[in-house]
Amino acid sequence: MAEDRYEQLHGAFRWQVPADFNIAEACCGRWARDTPDAPAIYFDSESGCRAHYSYGQLQRAANRLSNALLNQGVRRGHRVAIVLPQRFETAVAHIAIQQIGAVAMPLSMLFGAEALEYRLQDSGAVLAIAACEALPALREVKARCPALRRIFVVGECPVDCDEMPWMEALQAEEARFKAVGTKAEDPAILIYTSGTTGNPKGALIPQRALIGNLTGFVASQNWFGFDPFDASKPSDAVFWSPADWAWTGGLMDALLPTLYFGRPIVAWQGRFSTAKAFELMAAYGVTHAFLFPTALKAMMKAEPRPKRHGLKLRALMSAGEAVGDAVFSWCRDALGVPVNEMFGQTEMNYVVGNCQALWPAKPGSMGRAYPGHRVAVIDDEGRESPPGETGEVAVNAYDRHGVPDPVFFLGYWNNEAATKAKFTGDWCRTGDLARSDRDGTLWYEGRADDVFKAAGYRIGPGEIENCLLKHPAVANAAVVPKPDAERGALVKAYVVLADGHAGDAALVEALQAHVKARLAPYEYPKEIEFIDALPMTTTGKVQRRVLRLREQERAAATA
Repeated sequence: MAEDRYEQLHGAFRWQVPADFNIAEACCGRWARDTPDAPAIYFDSESGCRAHYSYGQLQRAANRLSNALLNQGVRRGHRVAIVLPQRFETAVAHIAIQQIGAVAMPLSMLFGAEALEYRLQDSGAVLAIAACEALPALREVKARCPALRRIFVVGECPVDCDEMPWMEALQAEEARFKAVGTKAEDPAILIYTSGTTGNPKGALIPQRALIGNLTGFVASQNWFGFDPFDASKPSDAVFWSPADWAWTGGLMDALLPTLYFGRPIVAWQGRFSTAKAFELMAAYGVTHAFLFPTALKAMMKAEPRPKRHGLKLRALMSAGEAVGDAVFSWCRDALGVPVNEMFGQTEMNYVVGNCQALWPAKPGSMGRAYPGHRVAVIDDEGRESPPGETGEVAVNAYDRHGVPDPVFFLGYWNNEAATKAKFTGDWCRTGDLARSDRDGTLWYEGRADDVFKAAGYRIGPGEIENCLLKHPAVANAAVVPKPDAERGALVKAYVVLADGHAGDAALVEALQAHVKARLAPYEYPKEIEFIDALPMTTTGKVQRRVLRLREQERAAATA
């Protein structure tokens, strides 16, 4: 068992956040100057297309795109949507947008037209960079997004007069570009998060937030060097994660921190499968990875002897839901790499977790606050709860030394009320319930609100309910998690029918198709139950808790 160096690391750590900081310079510019031929992206795809890209190539492509964006009228502070899968062009887009001081807004390829429309309208995005597969949905909503001037299209597909092929846009520009200077406090990324009620909220992430993520990254990957500006790193490290680069997990936990340390990351454009996971890790010599518990469970069932693949894996992080004892034991004993669990949110990411190399983990726990972060369990008034007592996990705006924590978001886009509601004094609430040990180890107890995780995805019932309500057969709806041994939970909808409609199998399929066509595939209800009336409070609010408990009781009875 590793020596417990937790208190030593926390006590010695100090944030070093310069007044001037830019993600593009930190993740590409300095490496393009110092080690231009070093590999940055290993691209692989289901179609069989493979390519390796260096930091020099990444910088030159980003320079061309920055020039192209400026020529399209994109300026500092403008929002630029990125609707791309894991591929070289995605990394190029992020570097190019940061170089001009604009704000990158990653959007999932899984989003339907309705989900895209809301985010494009709410953000006022002026330009979108999208894969050709996302083009039909973007074309459907573009007329209703007045700020959206142009779409750059990545891939082989016909474009119209309002769109521009990626290669044509880049080839017309110089490969030289002088990046603008940005402050650490300047906005860099806008990521929309789902809530329990109403529409998704856009969390505005500053340049400095990348620095705030680094202690969690190096700890969860057993990757030493807690000084964020110490470029020391494993010289042979190769990173891979199937996490979508459009989400915080893929962008802030994988792509950007890997590039920050000047190492290569594998970009896999395709569906996840256990066979492909082992194949990729073996083929590219992956040493560090981030895999969701759902993926690890599937890999465990498919491969009892993973070491036969000749993997070079040295560290593994997992997040999104509890790993559990069985997966923890398989990673440690069969895979030979104890997993480091991690916890965070888009608003303040990578704040709690484990580091097997520096302090012993307690299987099943969330871990402890990473160096530089002050995390506690608090009550409704914002007071720290004693050990063993359940409360809400919260992160303080200041570390234990009284220094501002750089990991925090700037606020919700155009939603000051929601931003204020997130805080109680200096404590930023996560909405997750936990209890703590005397040493600060946190044990997850559940959600304080109704957001839940299904197969690693964060599900906000409000957006799904709103979508269901737009169907003429639906009078009211409530979405809750249904316990599932494989995925942790399934999305289940309770539906009150409008007059004149019958709740039969055909309507279930119609409602599922209705949601699939408008939101992400993982958001559609896998099960729909028709009900005469939803449980309501005296003030007219749906009591989702009653429905959640019903599902838990049914699952327990079945088991």
